[in-house]
Amino acid sequence: MRRFALILAIWPGLLAAEEFRKLSGDEILEALSGRKLTYGEGIWQTFDDTMLTQYYSGRPSSGRWAVREDRYCSLWPPSDLWSCYDVQKSGDTLRFIDDAGGSTDGMYDK
Repeated sequence: MRRFALILAIWPGLLAAEEFRKLSGDEILEALSGRKLTYGEGIWQTFDDTMLTQYYSGRPSSGRWAVREDRYCSLWPPSDLWSCYDVQKSGDTLRFIDDAGGSTDGMYDK
């Protein structure tokens, strides 16, 4: 019985650790500035403090990033349109959610 009680006592904490929490604009800046995320299969992205971003998925691509109204936004030339995403965090994982509800998860590169 004692083991069962211990498992129940720990269980809510384990569930809470798995949940994603929406980040504010300041939290997005802190979470991304000067960092690198990996998306699996050799795909990664850096977020410079100068608001430049590099994305690599078989070949490099350069763009700009910003935080606007508590959302991560990016611009990828030759397009001049900014795309914005809500950002959620759980541990070392950031989730980018587009306006259609699609999501992409990236993990901090260590």
